[in-house]
Amino acid sequence: MQATSPAANLPLVRRLEAVGFRAWPAATVLYDGSWQVRLTGGHPSKRLNCVVPLDPSDCRDMDLRLEKAGKRFETYGRPLMLRETPLAPQPLIEHIAGRGWSRFETVKVMNADLTRLELPEALDHLPSHDVSRFIDMSLAVSGEDPALKPALAEVLGAIKPATGLFAIEKAPDGPAAVALCVQDNDLAGIMNFAVAEGFRRQGVGTEVLSSALRWARISGARSAWVQVVDTNSAALSLYRKFGFQDAYEYHYWQETGA
Repeated sequence: MQATSPAANLPLVRRLEAVGFRAWPAATVLYDGSWQVRLTGGHPSKRLNCVVPLDPSDCRDMDLRLEKAGKRFETYGRPLMLRETPLAPQPLIEHIAGRGWSRFETVKVMNADLTRLELPEALDHLPSHDVSRFIDMSLAVSGEDPALKPALAEVLGAIKPATGLFAIEKAPDGPAAVALCVQDNDLAGIMNFAVAEGFRRQGVGTEVLSSALRWARISGARSAWVQVVDTNSAALSLYRKFGFQDAYEYHYWQETGA
């Protein structure tokens, strides 16, 4: 088993985890000690349906607490899933690995200093105020089921910090790219960033990302952060081109065969 890097900046991890929870709020959030149990009945997002341990020293009664969390997930019709950040207790990770759990996805968290970022010259787009249209375009660009619209609307409606909805449509082909920017005081998170398959490598990703980051900077954000699956080489390349650097990574775990 590959261990999470011990070199992570834990104060930064704690801060980015906190703003990440506010930027993508679960419908139900419970705490078992320092373990956060996140569940959302209407939306299958892994970030909205997982157990997130937030204290490296909190590993007491692991079997009992996992069983208790599993029953909650079963009530929601969801498989029990654990999200391992650098804040997760290493004995817990070793314990679930020994019980046959498997790591199945790794996500990089990246950040950038907005005050020093030189944004590429690109056509600027203003944020949209049409939430319904943004959701339709987001689902179309990402190829997700349109039936998720009510659930996604509920998630967006629950976001407390300021939000900027950015979308690019290219006639006559339809939605090309979307990005949700959540500004939480001096931090801005880029969420739901996606480029439709037929528009990739044509500059629309640069357009929508530049617009979102410019809006965040004008609105008072000094730093930006993103989360991206480590196999998404195109997105990673684009973020690094913009000046984002790796902050830490997290991993999802699930019981084998769940």
